[in-house]
Amino acid sequence: METIGGYLISCIKHTGTRLFDRMLAEADIDAFNGAQGRILYVLWQEDEVSISRLSARTSLANTTLTSMLDRMEANGLIVRKPSPRDRRACLIALTEKAKQLQQDYDRISQRMNQLYYRGFSETEIRQLEGYLTRVLKNLEEEERT
Repeated sequence: METIGGYLISCIKHTGTRLFDRMLAEADIDAFNGAQGRILYVLWQEDEVSISRLSARTSLANTTLTSMLDRMEANGLIVRKPSPRDRRACLIALTEKAKQLQQDYDRISQRMNQLYYRGFSETEIRQLEGYLTRVLKNLEEEERT
C-alpha cells in the first residue's frame, strides 16, 4: 500500500508556516516569525526553561534553537539567566516585551486553528489529533534509538 502521510504532514507544516507568517505581517507583528512563535508558545506556558527542555518541547535541534535564541535575544524577546541549580547551565526567560505579545499570538493561533479544523466535527478533530500524536510518538521513539 502506497501512503503519502509524511508528504501531507510536510506540506501542511510548510503551508501553515507561510500562512501564519502572513497573518503576523497583516497584523503588523514583526517582533517574531512563526518558528520563533513556537519557542515563545512554550515559554508562555513555562517560563525560565533550559535549552534542552526547550529543544524537547519545540522539537528543534539544539544547534537550530541556539541560533534562533540568539536572534530572539537580540530582538529583546528573551534573556538567558544563570540556572540556580547548575552553574554551567542557563535558563531561557521571557522579557516583558515578549509577554506583551502573547495576546496577539493567541489571536492568530486561534484563527489558524479555525482554518485547520474548518469542516471537521469535534469527533473528527479528536481522532485526527490522536492519530497525529501516535505518529509523533512513533517518530520520537525511533529518534531515541
